[in-house]
Amino acid sequence: MKEKKIKLLTINDAKAFVTEAMKCKFDIDVGYNHVVIDAKSILGVLSLDLRQVLSVRAHGADEAFEQYLDTLSVAEGLIA
Repeated sequence: MKEKKIKLLTINDAKAFVTEAMKCKFDIDVGYNHVVIDAKSILGVLSLDLRQVLSVRAHGADEAFEQYLDTLSVAEGLIA
């Protein structure tokens, strides 16, 4: 399982994130604190507080998805 910290700045970012997650054949979770949502659920992702830094946990590997996550990633030093 791989984990990455990301920030979804707009609703369009959230839609694109779900679209990319749906391309993967494995489970992906996204959330913050104790809130964990299925990353393939647009309603679930939009229910998150998008002002928060989100943790993405991928239960598999997909190079294209990992590269996409890199475009949304938050530098470790900026995480509050």
